[in-house]
Amino acid sequence: MMPVAILAGGLATRLRPLTETIPKALIDIAGRPFLDYQLRLLRSKGITEVVLCVGYCGEQIREYADDGSRFGLHIRYSFDGSRLLGTAGAVRRALPLLGPQFFVLYGDSYLPCDYENVERRFLRSGKLGLMTVFRNEGNWDASNVEFARGRILKYSKVEPSPSMHHIDYGLGAFRHTALQGVPSEKAFDLASVYQDLLHRGELAACRIGQRFYEVGSTQGIVQFSEFVSNSGTNNDI
Repeated sequence: MMPVAILAGGLATRLRPLTETIPKALIDIAGRPFLDYQLRLLRSKGITEVVLCVGYCGEQIREYADDGSRFGLHIRYSFDGSRLLGTAGAVRRALPLLGPQFFVLYGDSYLPCDYENVERRFLRSGKLGLMTVFRNEGNWDASNVEFARGRILKYSKVEPSPSMHHIDYGLGAFRHTALQGVPSEKAFDLASVYQDLLHRGELAACRIGQRFYEVGSTQGIVQFSEFVSNSGTNNDI
């Protein structure tokens, strides 16, 4: 399957003081760092190649995950450098490690979906990018996608509308060329890449039925912790 770029370089200011000395990826959830759950999930879905895009406290992440062999993965690292590059900038910097096409997900997201199906839909589309969407109805976060008849009609995080019932699920798929226009040494957001691809008719879509979990907020941490507890044993997650 395609490699996965995990965006784990943010400052996680919303979670301070919890993240004053550790990165968000290493927040403790039921005795294990969140990254542990994320990596084990990816391996269970058939992923073998991971690139961790890191910045803030990135060395702690590398020290914990190492080469990925204990997770059954091959992990490499791409560091932002002296300044944060934003989500799209971090992916652009990692392009030499990712190959011609790849997944991208956020370092605070737990996404229990069918990655093989998403990859298949993306490659068949022939588009430069694909966004996964989930019918959210404002439940888990603010809905930001207008989706109908298998197509994304509008996407915006800053201009919500009543017609937006879906949300960006958090798993994207891209061809190498989709990121080539991103500035190399300037902070740039992945949302802008999605919007550009949508405007150009180069953004495919895949609707996901399973809800997502995130640890980027206090409420998200509580919900994911409950999910772990209710699963019976967190060793299976």
